[in-house]
Amino acid sequence: MKILILRFSSIGDIVLTTPLVRAIKQQVEDVELHYATKATYRGIVESNPYLDKVHVLEDNVNRLVHDLQIEKFDLVLDLHHNIRTQIIKMRLRVKSVSVNKLNLEKWLLTQFKIDKLPKYKHIVDRYIYTAKALGVKKDDGGLDYFIPNQDEVIIADMFPEAREGFVAIAIGAKFLTKRLPYPKIVSICDQINQPIILLGGLDDMARGEEIVHRSTNKRILNACGKLNLNQSASVVKQADVLITHDTGLMHIAAAFEKKIVSVWGNTVPEFGMYPYQKEENFKIVEVKDLSCRPCSKIGHKKCPKGHFDCMQKIDVDDVVRATADYLKPV
Repeated sequence: MKILILRFSSIGDIVLTTPLVRAIKQQVEDVELHYATKATYRGIVESNPYLDKVHVLEDNVNRLVHDLQIEKFDLVLDLHHNIRTQIIKMRLRVKSVSVNKLNLEKWLLTQFKIDKLPKYKHIVDRYIYTAKALGVKKDDGGLDYFIPNQDEVIIADMFPEAREGFVAIAIGAKFLTKRLPYPKIVSICDQINQPIILLGGLDDMARGEEIVHRSTNKRILNACGKLNLNQSASVVKQADVLITHDTGLMHIAAAFEKKIVSVWGNTVPEFGMYPYQKEENFKIVEVKDLSCRPCSKIGHKKCPKGHFDCMQKIDVDDVVRATADYLKPV
């Protein structure tokens, strides 16, 4: 049986599909499993040993569809479920199953604060459900993330001060309303008596330098923009604790069963995207009971209300205490 999985973004969403990928490969006999995603995310899936072939979308959907048509799939599992994947499925003309993204329920919550979401129904469970007809069931393996050997980072070489342990802080997020203001991150760094490695992309490099410059903690390395995704994952894998927003690195940390302090702004864990691991391994810090929260299922470039209370009212001490709890000797 030849199966195609469609998921074109984002980093976190693709990592969250890995339990389904593993379950299909291990539980379905004689299966050939393919995965289609954007070229940007190729590095996340190409190292996955449970996949037989990866197809990438460059800049031409027609070329991708042509390549997929050649494969003659028996089943398509659509884990993205948008207009693009609807077109791809229509042109492939094979049986397909789409994930329930709960878009109506999320819309009701963000627009009218009417909560019809299933309680703590994680997106991983909904991904697994797409393969129900195959007899696939969720296992206890959690998330997967596979780092190629060439991307493994030697912490002692990169940041000697951190060789005995360190805290990683993912300072970035795609949308501003999912990011702590940098003065709050500075305050967090000031109160952590550990070496710190800041993680993020090129867009976060200047913020990282500002944090390093302003913090009283002089054992901080700004690695923002200096590592590729797999190298950042390697740093996360070696960290004692990761402090992070609702981002892809949060899910990568969960794949390594790391201790996570997860800070939430305009989005909420109830959307089903909280860390997928044992509850004792993560702590969620958020401002509850804001009448305007959540205001979006993904994020905004700026606060629609102008006050940004969902992040401005985050208690830095809560983040520091949660981190300190994980750093205490067992």
